[in-house]
This record gives sequence, C-alpha cells and structure tokens, in this order.
Amino acid sequence: MTPQRTPKLDRRTVVDTALTLLNEVGLDGLTLRAIAAALEVKAPALYWHFKDKQALLDEMATEMMRRAAAGPSRIPPAADWREAYLATMRGLRAELLRYRDGARVYSGARFTDTSYAAGLEAGLLLLTGAGFTPQAAARAWYTAYSYTIGYVIEEQAMGPNPFDGEEGYDLDARAERLAAHPLAAEAGRVMFQGFDQGFEQGLVAVLAGVEATLLVR
Repeated sequence: MTPQRTPKLDRRTVVDTALTLLNEVGLDGLTLRAIAAALEVKAPALYWHFKDKQALLDEMATEMMRRAAAGPSRIPPAADWREAYLATMRGLRAELLRYRDGARVYSGARFTDTSYAAGLEAGLLLLTGAGFTPQAAARAWYTAYSYTIGYVIEEQAMGPNPFDGEEGYDLDARAERLAAHPLAAEAGRVMFQGFDQGFEQGLVAVLAGVEATLLVR
C-alpha cells in the first residue's frame, strides 16, 4: 500500500516529536510506530519524510547539533584556543545530556546538512592560528569530540538516569563481586560516579595530550 501524505506532518514536526519521545522511552523504545502514535498518524505516513529509522536518527542528531550551535556557549573568534577547545566539548556534553540516550543517537550519525561546518571551521581556525598544522588541528579536534561522545555514552548507561529516576550502577554490589581485586573494585567509585568531575579531568588530560604531541613548537 502506498502511504498517504498527511498535510500536518513535516520533517521538523516528526523530529521534534521523536526527540520528546526519546526522553520518555529511550533509544531502544523509540520506534517509528511509537512516533506515529504520538503524532496520531499511521506509521507509513512517516516514510514520506524518512526512509527508515536510521535516516530519522541522522536528522535527530543534526537537530541536536543545530540547537547546541545556537546556544549561549558559542566562543568568540578572539578566544584562546584552549578555552575554545574545552568550552566546545563542555557544550557538546551538556547538549547530549539533555536527551535520554542522547550520545547514542549522536554517535555515528551522518548530519543531513552542513550547518555544523561553521562551528567546526571556527574551531579549526583557532587551532591553526595557534600553530597546529591543518592535519594536527583536525586530529586534535576529533580526539576531544570522540572522547566527549564516548564519555557521555558511558555516563548515560552507568550513571543515574534523570529521566526515569534510576539510581545507576550499584557500586557496593560491584565492590563485593570484586573483593578479590581491591584496586579494580575501588576503581568503580572513580569511574561510575562523580561524572562531572571525571569528564573535566579527562578533558584536561586530552587537552594536555594534544598540546604536547600535536602542536608545532
């Protein structure tokens, strides 16, 4: 059966609804059928706008990026490259945390337009202006970008879930299971709580590493 176009639907409406529903059910529960039900349409109506779920996830990630780029944390052109580097990744983490499983949606997505390019260009210009080669600037930027997304994936999987009240990983139970391995047991209290502090420590380490290994002196 050929799906019928529904006049009240457009891509933006579908994406906004999907992002709202994501916070309610998480990525695993986010199906095209569930989105259609929230929009009070039949699931085939969504295929006018997105050929499959991955296409929708790509657009959701793009919209998350647009919202982050439009936020108040944009770095002025005259900023020190270190300040911009840290602030941009802090802003990305904050945006991903606005959505349940936000980092999983964002990871591996292919942006559907080039609205990300201006911010990326500005960041790379700061790095090359500070002495990084274009290749080193790209590697430095992508290293922190990958760290941030990966950190938030783990944070959202293991930490408290503000969307449904789950308390996160039971560290006492973990420590009991690892009683024979005291360093590994205690490491859980560093890795799986205090996520704000942990992110900052790791991000500063990434910054120090790229400055030490990639910046031309």
